[in-house]
Amino acid sequence: MKNSTQAFQYQSYGRSEVLTWDRVPLAEPNPDEVRVRHTAIGVNFLDVYQRSGADRSQSLPARIGVEGVGVIEATGKSSAQFKPGDRVAYVGGAPGSYSLHRNIATSSLLKLPDWIDDKVAAALMFKGLTAEYLINRCVAVKEGQSVLFHAAAGGVGSIACQWLSAKGVTVIGTVGSEAKIAQARLNGCAHVLLSDDPDFVSKVRDMSGGVDVVYDSIGQVTFYNSLDCLRPRGTMVSFGASSGPPPEISVSELVTRGSLFLTRPSIANYTSDRREYEIAADCLFRAISKGNVKPPQSTILPIEEAANAHALMESRSTTGSLILDPQQ
Repeated sequence: MKNSTQAFQYQSYGRSEVLTWDRVPLAEPNPDEVRVRHTAIGVNFLDVYQRSGADRSQSLPARIGVEGVGVIEATGKSSAQFKPGDRVAYVGGAPGSYSLHRNIATSSLLKLPDWIDDKVAAALMFKGLTAEYLINRCVAVKEGQSVLFHAAAGGVGSIACQWLSAKGVTVIGTVGSEAKIAQARLNGCAHVLLSDDPDFVSKVRDMSGGVDVVYDSIGQVTFYNSLDCLRPRGTMVSFGASSGPPPEISVSELVTRGSLFLTRPSIANYTSDRREYEIAADCLFRAISKGNVKPPQSTILPIEEAANAHALMESRSTTGSLILDPQQ
């Protein structure tokens, strides 16, 4: 019986240095839980938002991490769908993936196909399921349409832009530096602009006449420019805030810009239904198996370097996915 493990947690909000690598209790799984030994852990901006205090939904002290891949070591009495030895991934549920082991509810678990490597799964699951709901369900983007996707060389952007391109969508991507332009093109972007280009609105409108959809995870510094890139009755999807929260907006601003639609979705509302969660995962697995979605470039760090991983993510100095390896 394991009665403790190593895990990251934080006692107060702040910079990445508030994360501490501690010995923590590990109980036997509840009836509807399993115990997972992690083999790969995805790092996401949601982790940064929670640690920094931008998202204060967790009570302090708090564990961290909403995505993990691993092997089941023990199951609760009601966990008939899973057994020890199963390779699984999960997205969501109570934070706590930055750990060697953890207990997690079976409602969050997905069995992994044999052909997906653990680190590939950690690079793709949270970000891939995010891309899936953004382009298939939040807005069902169709062949022949055009989109502007900010952070096109990032974790979600790398996947979504490939997938959109495979659907026959014209993708205009933005990136944070010249060094990321080539990667965004490899991800399927027909055009790539710098996100701080003072003329990017006019350039986007010259290229497209106004895009059908904007996907904006940057937030504060791009928000109004993103709205101005839309055609009349276009849709703005604000799904992150890496530069800070978007500014407040009056409903009348949407009218004067062309009867625009604005939504702020959360993956939790698109994965809470178990059947919908499984369908979304199957859709992602099919896209990967067809080659429509290839694993993004990944930066892999030992789990003990979680604070460094957060610092890298906040500096926007990496492309693709950040993964913590608990086995290094």
